[in-house]
Amino acid sequence: MSSAETPAPRKRPVQARSAITVDAILTAAAHILEGEGMEGYTTNAIAARAGVSIGSLYQYFPNKEAITAALVLADAERLYEGLQAASDGSAGAPFLARLEALLDVVIAHQMERPVLARMIDMEERRLAHDPALQAVHEAGFALVRQELQDSGLSLPFGLEASTVDVFAIVLGICDTAGERGETDGDGLKARIRHAVLSYLGLRPS
Repeated sequence: MSSAETPAPRKRPVQARSAITVDAILTAAAHILEGEGMEGYTTNAIAARAGVSIGSLYQYFPNKEAITAALVLADAERLYEGLQAASDGSAGAPFLARLEALLDVVIAHQMERPVLARMIDMEERRLAHDPALQAVHEAGFALVRQELQDSGLSLPFGLEASTVDVFAIVLGICDTAGERGETDGDGLKARIRHAVLSYLGLRPS
């Protein structure tokens, strides 16, 4: 895209009816991406699948890139909310138990709809910068950094660099699994767990 930032929705839904319409549009867009890929992914097709007029769609989204950006953002927010809930739910547990809880969220997110996850990953790389999405990523990074800081481990390259590396290990293996169309969640979790623990100097069990 030539613009510096991803196009934003025209307006935010403030009433329940508007929220339902936007949700229907995003749900339809996700199903089309998942089932047909980019070839069938048009604003007309999305509106038809959502059961709304094309005019109603354009009230909220200026183009399909804005719809895609909203999908990517919603996906990232859902993952972060899951991670935060897992972190809160495992408060006070040993580091390995907290790591397991976080990985469970990541794997479940990846395996719930693997085709859609792959498409969203691809589109996120294609789209221009989105400040809202960046803020969610930064919140996720801060969560992982806090987990490592609280772990009491002697980190291999300091807190900041180790957080970057752990983040990259998890996302990289997940992204590759998505590109390969993997569906074995247990195997994926075992590989990520092994890679993270090995990086942190812990013995994978």
